[in-house]
Amino acid sequence: MTGASYDGAAFALSFVTAPLPLLHLLLGLLLGAWTLLFLARIVLTWYPQVDLGRGAGRLLGWPTEPLLAPTRRLIQPIGGVDVAPVVWVGLISLLRELLVGQQGLVTQAMLRAATTTVG
Repeated sequence: MTGASYDGAAFALSFVTAPLPLLHLLLGLLLGAWTLLFLARIVLTWYPQVDLGRGAGRLLGWPTEPLLAPTRRLIQPIGGVDVAPVVWVGLISLLRELLVGQQGLVTQAMLRAATTTVG
């Protein structure tokens, strides 16, 4: 009877741990892409004549502007330089490290799930 309940628990645990590698991959890619978008916004602050409402600029403006607009209200430009994208690069990098970094939560959950299913 004890072996049957253990097998049931292991089976239930497999449904929870099976999507962890996919979640790890998707979070890493999403947060990495978002960081690149904000880095591109930082570079574009050097070229104020670039219109983010037209052409390829929309690809940068659409995913980043909803976060940058409220941040600009809280943090005013310093010496005429918009620092909001720099703040978001730091926050996203921190979030990426906390979730999918070497000691991140999802990474540790994957490692723990691998050790419990093996041993």
